[in-house]
Amino acid sequence: MGTRGVPALVDTTPAKTILVYRNGDPFYVGRRVVLPRRRAATFEALLEQLTEQVPVPFGVRRLFTPTRGRPVLELAALQAGGKYVAAGRERFQKLDYIHIVPRKPAKMRKLKEIKPVVHCDIKVPSRWQTYHRTSRHIHVFTNGRLFIPPTKIIIPKFSLTEWNSVLAMIGEKVFPLGGVRKLFTMNGHLLDNSKDLQDQHFYVAAGLESFKYFPYWKSPNVPSEVQQKYADIEKHSRRKKKEDSKGKEPPKHDNIPPRAQDSVFYAKGQKKTLVEPLIQGGAEGDVYKAQTPNTETQGVPEVTEDQYVQVEVPLDQRPAEIVKEVEEIHDDAPDFESNKEKEDERLYEDNEGKRLSRTSARIKKWLHFLKKNNMTW
Repeated sequence: MGTRGVPALVDTTPAKTILVYRNGDPFYVGRRVVLPRRRAATFEALLEQLTEQVPVPFGVRRLFTPTRGRPVLELAALQAGGKYVAAGRERFQKLDYIHIVPRKPAKMRKLKEIKPVVHCDIKVPSRWQTYHRTSRHIHVFTNGRLFIPPTKIIIPKFSLTEWNSVLAMIGEKVFPLGGVRKLFTMNGHLLDNSKDLQDQHFYVAAGLESFKYFPYWKSPNVPSEVQQKYADIEKHSRRKKKEDSKGKEPPKHDNIPPRAQDSVFYAKGQKKTLVEPLIQGGAEGDVYKAQTPNTETQGVPEVTEDQYVQVEVPLDQRPAEIVKEVEEIHDDAPDFESNKEKEDERLYEDNEGKRLSRTSARIKKWLHFLKKNNMTW
C-alpha cells in the first residue's frame, strides 16, 4: 500500500475590512467594505468593487488616506480596519472625515389640540375637536324595510371631512336600491353634512327614491328613550293636524245670487242616486229621448238623411249570406285553358299571313327586276 500525499493546507488568513468615505462629502458617514482575497486579487478589482458599493460620480478611480490625502497604489498598502477616501478623477478635498457622525433624525413635534377658553370650572370640548377629532358610532336603517334591524357603523374621523366618503362607507354595509345616495333621520329630515351626524343616533339610508315614512323607532333595537321621544313627536303632529282640520270652516254660498244657484254649472249639495229607472218618453217610446222637449230645438226643421249615405251595420245585425262551395266555384269559373289555346291559334294564323305577304312582295320585286333588265327566269 502506498502512502497518501500531504493534504493541501487551507488559507485561514482573515479578510481585510476597511472604512471608505466619499471625497468632498461632509455628510457621508462611511461604508464598511470587506476585501476577500478571491474577489479583490488586484488593485483594479478592488476599485471595481468600491464602485459598486460607494456611490461616486463616474466610478472610483483613486484611493486616499483621510488625514494627509496620500494616494494608495497597491493592495499591500491597505491595513485591516483602516480608513480611506474614495474619489474619481478629481483632486483630494481636505475634510475631517474621521469625525463625521451620523445625524439623529429630528423629533416630530406633537400637534397641540386647540383648547377652548375656560371662563368657569365646566370643561367643554372645542367645536373643532368635537367635529373633526372624534369618530361617530351611528345606527342605520334601510329605507322602506322596517323588519331589517339597524346596522351599526363606525365612521372614522378622517372620513368626516367629505360627505361622499361618509355615504360610501355606509353603502358598504347597508344596501338600498341604487346604493346609498341620501341619509335621513327617522322622521324624514334630510342630512347634507357630516356636522349633523350625532353619536349613537339612528338614521335611514336611501337611494334615489324618496323617503318612506315608517315607524322605524318601534324597532326592538331602538332604546326606549328614543322610542318615547319619536312617539311624542308623532302625537304632537297628529294633534296639530286635527286642530288645523277643525279650524277650517266649510265654504259659504250666501253671496251667490239665487239665479246663479239655479244654473246647471252650479255645484249643489244634493245627493243624487247613481242609477235612475229608465222611463219611456216620446211618441215612439224611445228610452234615449228626453222626457221634456228642449226649448232651444223647438220649431227647428228636422234634417232628413241623404239617400247616398252609407250606414255601417254591426256584424251581428247584418243578414246572412249564402257561401258557395269550392266545387261550385270551379264549375262557374271560365275555362282558361281553352281560351289560351284559341289565343295561340289566332297568333299563329296572324304570323303565317304576315310571312306569306312578305314572301309575295319579294317575288314581285324580283320579277320587276328581271323584266326591267330583259332577263328571263
